[in-house]
Amino acid sequence: MRDEGLDLAIRAAGGVGALARTLGISQPSVSNWSRIPAERVLAVETATGVSRSLLRPDLYPQGGEGDEPEGAVDEIDLLRGREYDLLAHLLGKAPTAQTLEALRGLKGDSSPLGMAHLALADAAARITPEAASREYFDLFVGLGRGELLPYASFYLTGFLHERPLAAVRADLKSLGLEREGGLKDPEDHIAILCDVMAGLAGRRFDAEDSAERGFFERHLKPWAPRFFADLEIAPSSRLYKAVGVVGRTFLEIEAEAFEIGD
Repeated sequence: MRDEGLDLAIRAAGGVGALARTLGISQPSVSNWSRIPAERVLAVETATGVSRSLLRPDLYPQGGEGDEPEGAVDEIDLLRGREYDLLAHLLGKAPTAQTLEALRGLKGDSSPLGMAHLALADAAARITPEAASREYFDLFVGLGRGELLPYASFYLTGFLHERPLAAVRADLKSLGLEREGGLKDPEDHIAILCDVMAGLAGRRFDAEDSAERGFFERHLKPWAPRFFADLEIAPSSRLYKAVGVVGRTFLEIEAEAFEIGD
């Protein structure tokens, strides 16, 4: 079973195969990892832009010696990438005890996003891993289907596997991103879209600057704010009510920032 640091690295790279190619090793070698080998941590950090303290917190504690900034990417873009990483992680699978512990350490300030982070930290402190897993199941999996369908196609057309999915696949192909083997969800799942935005914001992909705004405006802006608003009021939402506030608030900031950039 992969640990969370390895999962982050694979998502940031665009899949197991992409990470292996970047590191110059075989795909089976990466597939056989349960966590990133100590001798590979710095190479993976360089390749993905994910901090060594997230890749192997047992070797590089947060704020510890040697925990340097990730490359030459603007600090604001790094923070934006981490925000997308957070959303992708929480929406892509049920939270583990390790995830909840990390959420409890979130810091905030008096800004809307800072307050949303504090509320998420508080919600994580009030829930057990078992309850968080059940909440995730009820919201996104369910018996037959969950309370919410977190797909662009569903929100924009009322059906799954429609034109929005084809548009996402076309853009992923243009970015040189491959579908990860074993991935069950269609690529227009909110977690996958946030994952791609994390890579674009953190300059983890070889893409033009305009690609980031284009991807956001085509694949997130038309529907993701409604999804996060729905997540806030879904009957099963407790922890994920706070996730909904974080997502909605962050995307409002992103949309405004892209507009100002005109």
